[in-house]
Amino acid sequence: MMHKMTDHFAPFQDLASALLPHAFDVEDGAHDAAHLARVFKNAMRIHAAEGGDAEVIAAAVLLHDCVNVEKNSPDRPHASRMAARKASVLIQNLGGFTDRVDKVAHAIEAHSFSADIQPETIEAKILQDADRLDAIGMIGAARCFYISGCMGSSLYDPADPRALHRDINGSRFTLDHFPEKLFKLTEGFQTQTGQALAQTRHARLKLVYDILLDEIENG
Repeated sequence: MMHKMTDHFAPFQDLASALLPHAFDVEDGAHDAAHLARVFKNAMRIHAAEGGDAEVIAAAVLLHDCVNVEKNSPDRPHASRMAARKASVLIQNLGGFTDRVDKVAHAIEAHSFSADIQPETIEAKILQDADRLDAIGMIGAARCFYISGCMGSSLYDPADPRALHRDINGSRFTLDHFPEKLFKLTEGFQTQTGQALAQTRHARLKLVYDILLDEIENG
């Protein structure tokens, strides 16, 4: 029997069944059900050490990308707030979260790098860490190249791949996005467990960057 997508969210398969149909406005290869499953796995690993309400975390994971705003849109910093509002309605209609809707909404609102909102609850800290783990490491590198390809970015600047003599521009050159944003993510992890996991993935991300530059510069 084919493995059902909802099984990736055990023991919250019923919650996943109810919320997955609302998880995306537009689904792409970097923001899809597989991404949610990876973030959930990260979140449960952190939750096991850090605590928090697992069901709130699961709901927040499932709906954290429920509003899509393009990376290069001026509305990008507002995407997580819009997602939080949409998620609040969905969770209220679902029932069972009577006094926890705000906790789900805050976790979603605070997860985004571009929103720059400080997570105040353990659930919000766990979602932010779990989502950022998927933005670094080998998976993070793959997602970065996928998104850049969708946006029509160049792989790198052949005249100055390290941006030594020009302004760094991750929107124009994919390789620039590594030092511009991805390498900085490791500094901001909220939980001790997330921080430890991030160190391993950061090293992998740096390795990808260094190998690419070596092949660009040395053949």
